Amino acid sequence: MTDIFSAIQRSAIRIKDAIDTKDIGYSQQENSSGETQLQLDIKCDMIIEEEFSNVASIHTIASEEKEHAVMLHENGKYFIAYDPLDGSSLIDVNLSVGSIFGIYENAFGAQNMVASCYVVFGPRVEMVFAHNKVKMHLLQGKEFEFVKEVRLNEKGKLNAPGGTQQNWKSYHKEMVDSFFAEGYRLRYSGGMVPDLHQILLKGGGLFSYPATSDKPKGKLRRLFEVFPFAFIFKKAGGEAIDGKEDLMGLAYADIHDTSPCFFGSRYEVQRVKEVYANN
Repeated sequence: MTDIFSAIQRSAIRIKDAIDTKDIGYSQQENSSGETQLQLDIKCDMIIEEEFSNVASIHTIASEEKEHAVMLHENGKYFIAYDPLDGSSLIDVNLSVGSIFGIYENAFGAQNMVASCYVVFGPRVEMVFAHNKVKMHLLQGKEFEFVKEVRLNEKGKLNAPGGTQQNWKSYHKEMVDSFFAEGYRLRYSGGMVPDLHQILLKGGGLFSYPATSDKPKGKLRRLFEVFPFAFIFKKAGGEAIDGKEDLMGLAYADIHDTSPCFFGSRYEVQRVKEVYANN
């Protein structure tokens, strides 16, 4: 696992340099979801693949930017699914973005996840790695230094509701509004990584991306985004559900399968369960 952690750190340093210096215009290519890729998406995907190709313990990689998984080393045992640059459409307005990594043993699937990691590229570059515990590191020069262990409180203060409101179910909107009525503060940038990072570091709250009329199976991808953050939140003392079921209990059929998702501290997720149990 140490070799993978080191490769992610090297990738993060290179991606930071790419964000600072490379073309952020659109390419002529589309990813698996039909979204036009930024030049930067393609560059970051290439950086991570290059770094992982030098790690013999990695068997197969799957990227949000690639239609199919790619085998790297036949004798490796780890399978890594990653989103090279989550929230890349925010780059041109200089908001924080991130990279997400789900690390699986012997095969993809939530039941095989052994670690996960994300990197936030903002005013500072921070990395959160979850294995037995959830630990945050800060980029200092060309090295990441350990800062602290991350734990969630039983109840938080932040509410980050994703998806377009006109496409929400009425009971979901009522639930979101009820949190605001309790005094929760809106924190939503449109970037999954910075929004979930804020909830983790501020002690708790709720991030939600429900099933909507335009995305009935949710928008966020299980292997690349949903499972990695579910693993992190549960290791940090929180919960992660699809509305009713534990996200880590979900299967997948295709590497680009999506799911509704709710991440938060226990109080908020229990509220979600109560609302969704009746709808």
